Parts: sequence; structure tokens; C-alpha cells
Amino acid sequence: MDWLTVTKLPIGPFAKEAVNWLTTNGKSFFDFLKVILQAGIDAMLYLLQAPFIASAGGKFAYALFLIAIVTGVSWYFRRSRSVAAFTFFGLLLIVNQGYWKETTETLALVLAATGVSMVIGVPLGIAAARRPWFYAILRPVLDLMQTIPTFVYLIPALILFGLGMVPGLIATVIFAIPAPIRLTRLGIISTPPALVEAAQAFGATPMQVLRKVELPFATPQIMAGLTQTIMLSLSMVVIAALVGAKGLGVPVVRALNTVNISMGFEAGLCIVILAIILDRLFRSSGEGELS
Repeated sequence: MDWLTVTKLPIGPFAKEAVNWLTTNGKSFFDFLKVILQAGIDAMLYLLQAPFIASAGGKFAYALFLIAIVTGVSWYFRRSRSVAAFTFFGLLLIVNQGYWKETTETLALVLAATGVSMVIGVPLGIAAARRPWFYAILRPVLDLMQTIPTFVYLIPALILFGLGMVPGLIATVIFAIPAPIRLTRLGIISTPPALVEAAQAFGATPMQVLRKVELPFATPQIMAGLTQTIMLSLSMVVIAALVGAKGLGVPVVRALNTVNISMGFEAGLCIVILAIILDRLFRSSGEGELS
């Protein structure tokens, strides 16, 4: 079998040359993209952390204010005492453990990654549902994005965007975006043909069929894609910390490097609490509540 390795296909060198070409010829574009994405993250961080520049009392008061708002929102959308109580006491526990600042940083990264994934993923899912040939091309790309080890595309993201929140955001989007694409497509193609035919019989245009029939029918699937995107984004917080992204991934990595069980468990518990709160807040109303 030695003959099989005599002439090695230059896959690795080709990938390196592609990244070098992007670095050389697309520097202005990637710098612009970095500024835009960083501005969005900074805006969310300011809303979540602005009083952190003030006194300790101001920090605590604003944290309680945000907790009250999130609890009120959870009650408004879920109408569940258990969800509201878990949200309130879960966030209080995070403050008690001293990880509120890291939690807000993680929340900003997750919300930014989820927003980018949904804005790109939903239209691509609609296009894939309407054009089977497009999905035939897109499907292997989505399979690659979901199965390739995260560190493989974390390296070019680090080269193109440098250290910080942005490469972590890019890596998170690459990992999470297949979920909204696939589930949006599934919701659109699951629309009963009779509904589509009835709308067309009454003279509806393709855009009206999409807005009035297909999207409303696909809403539960799209919301499932949203919750999946949030969960996948949260699973990337530790990976993002390796390229300089702030948040709960930083104490997890630090605990791993120093074998600090206490710190690792505390930060991990905060991630779990945040994940449960976001899942209960954004899940479809028909999926049940907190048990």
C-alpha cells in the first residue's frame, strides 16, 4: 500500500494557500466585517454591563433590575410560575457565585451568533425548500460544517479576524447555522399541498403563498431551529474562549488548566442555568414547560 502515499494530494497546502489569498486580498472586507460584528456585540454588552463601570452597589442594583426584566419577560411569554421562578432564582444564583459579568458576556455572544445564524439561515432554508437543486448543493456543505472539528475552522477564523469575540462569533455561527437552515426547509416542505393549492387557486402569488401559508405552518419548526441554534451556540462558549472570547468559557478553560474543580463546576453550572432559561424562553409553546 506504500504506492498509495507516494503522490499525496495537496489538500492541506491548498487550504493554506486559500487562507493566505483571503488574508491578502480580502483584508479590507474582513476588517469591515469585524468592525460591524464587534459593534453589535459591544452594543449588547453595553446594555447588559453599562453600570459595571460604576460602584459595586450600582452593579448589584442593575443586575437585579435585569433579572426582574428577564423574569417578567419569561412570565409574559410562558405564563408559567415554574419557569419564572427558575429564571429568577437561577439568575440570582449566578450573581451569588460571582459570574454575572461573564454570564452577560456569554449571553451577548450567544444572542449575536443566534441573530446572525437566523438572519442567514432562514432565507437559505426557504430557498432550499423552493429549489431542490440548491439543497442538493447545500446539503454536503451543511454536513461538513456540522461534522468537521471546530478547531479546523477556528484557525483561519483566528488568522482572518484576530483574537477576541469576533472569531469566536464566526466559529459559533459556522457550527450553529445548519440547524435553522435544515429546520426551516423541513417546515416549508411539510406544508400540506392542499393548502398551497388552495392559496394558488385564489390567485395568491408565490410570495403571498410563502407569507400567508408556508411560513405560518413552518413557524414551529423555525422556532425549534431557533432553540437549537441557541443551544449549539452555548456549547461553543468554551471553544470561543480559546481564541480570546470573553464569557463563561474563560473560567472553564482556566479551571481545566489549573485542575480547579470548584471553579469549573461553578462556571459549568452557570452555563447550564443560562441554557435552560433561554431554552424555556424561546421554545415553541406546544413543547411543554419546565417540569
